[in-house]
Amino acid sequence: MKLFLALCFLSIYSLQAQQIDYNLKKGYVAEGYDVVSYFKDTPVEGKKELTTTYNGAKFKFSSSENLEKFKQDPERYIPQYGGYCAYAIAEKGEKVGVDPETYQIKDGKLYLFYNSWGINTLKSWEKAGSDKLQAQADGYWQKIKFKKN
Repeated sequence: MKLFLALCFLSIYSLQAQQIDYNLKKGYVAEGYDVVSYFKDTPVEGKKELTTTYNGAKFKFSSSENLEKFKQDPERYIPQYGGYCAYAIAEKGEKVGVDPETYQIKDGKLYLFYNSWGINTLKSWEKAGSDKLQAQADGYWQKIKFKKN
């Protein structure tokens, strides 16, 4: 019985330890913006009363309809690379914050970017070639997605 309990504890612990590190600035993915709203070309902040948790991360939504859409297919709406800047992941393998209003939908996926102090990494992403950078970011992300920033 003790061995069984120990194995259960280790299984639960390893599952918790392996959660993806999401960018949770302001306590929510995408700084509290409604991740479904990006796919309607109108990113807006979510409301505190319309939230859910998925994969250990909190999400806010601007409408009940968007919350339900997310619940039906969360993987479709979650930003790539845990909501960190796609360009920084691709170029340096570093987790950098984002401007939640600087984004790109590419091949049905949401990418967020840093945009502050005269640096707009979405422009850099597009100039350098998003396909090449996406492949680089995918490789880096596999190595760092479980490491806390």
